[in-house]
Amino acid sequence: MNGIEILLILAGGITLLFVWGFRALPRERWQIMAVIPTGRDAGGGWEGVNLTWYGFFCAVGAWFTTGTTLFLAGAAGLGRGFLLTSALGLAPVILIASRVINRWVEGHWHGFTVGGASFAGMLAGPWIFWAASRIGFTGGRGSADALILMSALAPAYALGEGLGRLACLSFGCCYGRPINTLPVWLRMPMGRLATVLEGPLKKAAYAQGLEGVPLVPIQAMTSVVLSVAGLVGMAFFLQGAYRTALILPIVISQGWRVGSEFLRADDRGGGRLSAYQWMALAGGSFWVSVGVLWRAVGVGGTPDVWRGLEQVRSWPALGLMAAVAVTVFVRMGISTVTGARVDFHLRVPGKS
Repeated sequence: MNGIEILLILAGGITLLFVWGFRALPRERWQIMAVIPTGRDAGGGWEGVNLTWYGFFCAVGAWFTTGTTLFLAGAAGLGRGFLLTSALGLAPVILIASRVINRWVEGHWHGFTVGGASFAGMLAGPWIFWAASRIGFTGGRGSADALILMSALAPAYALGEGLGRLACLSFGCCYGRPINTLPVWLRMPMGRLATVLEGPLKKAAYAQGLEGVPLVPIQAMTSVVLSVAGLVGMAFFLQGAYRTALILPIVISQGWRVGSEFLRADDRGGGRLSAYQWMALAGGSFWVSVGVLWRAVGVGGTPDVWRGLEQVRSWPALGLMAAVAVTVFVRMGISTVTGARVDFHLRVPGKS
């Protein structure tokens, strides 16, 4: 199996997932995944905590980002010790930032922000990877391995966020503007692809009363753009074009974030540019500067696809991927926005 075959398999699988997800996830059925009863209420009924498909797809995105990074890094010959140290340094930064920046921008703790998490990751990642390379796991290549890891992470991040945007369709957040508010020339093409969110628990419904209203399909568009950016970045990485793989997915993903927010209707804060647009501009510019200016000796050679597959199939890699997915699901899948009342009853078998 070569790099082209892997990319084609990934593209095919992602396309099938999107064809299903863009149709199914806006429906009310696909918001709450499960309910865990927590105790009886004053009336004698049961109250419960909701587990959400939002958390599930966030976990899928994080799992995919981790797996793709391990595959690409393994193909380039990066050691497991270096990768584990880097992951342990970066993961807490991303998880904490996703909640703290959401609190700062939107004024409440009930939610997470992928934009804020990616901004923190772009700022902190290079220094965390550089520090990890100093510990001695890199076989003397030091900053070269840090650059290669950044080059693996950029397309992996784009792919993971592309898949993770399915979570926004499920929860009804990050939603687009109503079609009837667009310029006339945009209404027809957007109207044919419009997203219609169902159910009063969707964020677009309770925040702005947009349940059942045709909206710009911004979540679906973002999924497609970011996934394409990730696949293109992977293609460059597997050809050994590390700096291009580092820069291109970030330019596309952060450029799209800046432009696409003009088509969104959810509250993005005041000002002509939102806080998230400024973060995308600042973080993207910093990452591109790192890609251009980072000094590294010994970066070169074509990655070995089979070596990457062996890495991602190893027990340490599978364990890390599972740990990341479970952590993200626990962090993002236990709803603090919605609640549940549960009714239990006995199904008495009928008489024969």
